[in-house]
Amino acid sequence: MDRSTNLDIEELKMTREQYILATQQNNLPRAENAQLYPVGIYGWRKRCLYFFVLLLLVTMIVNLAMTIWILKVMNFTVDGMGNLRVTKKGIRLEGISEFLLPLYVKEIHSRKDSPLVLQSDRNVTVNARNHMGQLTGQLTVGADAVEAQCKRFEVRASEDGRVLFSADEDGITIGAEKLKVTGTEGAVFGHSVETPHIRAEPSQDLRLESPTRSLIMEAPRGVQVSAAAGDFKAACRKELHLQSTEGEIFLNADTIRLGNLPTGSSSSSSPGPSHSRQTVHELCVCPNGKLYLSPAGAGSTCQSSSNICLWS
Repeated sequence: MDRSTNLDIEELKMTREQYILATQQNNLPRAENAQLYPVGIYGWRKRCLYFFVLLLLVTMIVNLAMTIWILKVMNFTVDGMGNLRVTKKGIRLEGISEFLLPLYVKEIHSRKDSPLVLQSDRNVTVNARNHMGQLTGQLTVGADAVEAQCKRFEVRASEDGRVLFSADEDGITIGAEKLKVTGTEGAVFGHSVETPHIRAEPSQDLRLESPTRSLIMEAPRGVQVSAAAGDFKAACRKELHLQSTEGEIFLNADTIRLGNLPTGSSSSSSPGPSHSRQTVHELCVCPNGKLYLSPAGAGSTCQSSSNICLWS
């Protein structure tokens, strides 16, 4: 035990001596020619650092000013920006709005007190597509024409919803009570026209005319032409045919007049005062159906005046 205690005392003495020596070395005066090394950024590096810090500060100020200016110009609010307002029912646009890219919406409607106007420098096209993206209908409003591409086009009345006009591949249907053509040339049809009734407006004349071709009216159960408060006139340049294959032609009137019929004369009759004053004539028929007049006598004079039939 005594030996170990002596060793510990000696180690403590050595440690104490080393501490005293180290302390004495630190307290020694430094040499006058000792070199000093400054710590930090000096010279052109310091100027560059200050320049970049100043540039960053200016950029931040400009960005902040531009952001405030954009918010001011675009009128950003809690409800939206500019003319755009976000409501519970959807998006509301005030004033004139321009869309440079396609617009996909479910419904577009205007305010209750203003109309909805779609305007374009070229044309306005409305497309309808199915769930596969295929085009099923298209409406194009252009400067020269309005085009609609669909399977069926309908125009309905606003009151009862009945179809006023419809068009498809099978035909065109006009459901209005009256079809009115106000052009001076009337209506021109390139092919046949099927209708159960053709009527003119009150106090107006109805005229069916074919200037260069024939006019044909056909019906499986008959054609009825009626003029309840006026005259009925049929005029042609060459021949007017009234033909009935199985029935008869019935003329029912108080007075039936056939004008400009030729008057036949017999070879034996000589012109004189009595012949010039002839007011009563007999109606004669040639074998080919031509009608002519013959001076009336005590008996039939058609045979004596049959020279009309020879030249017909």
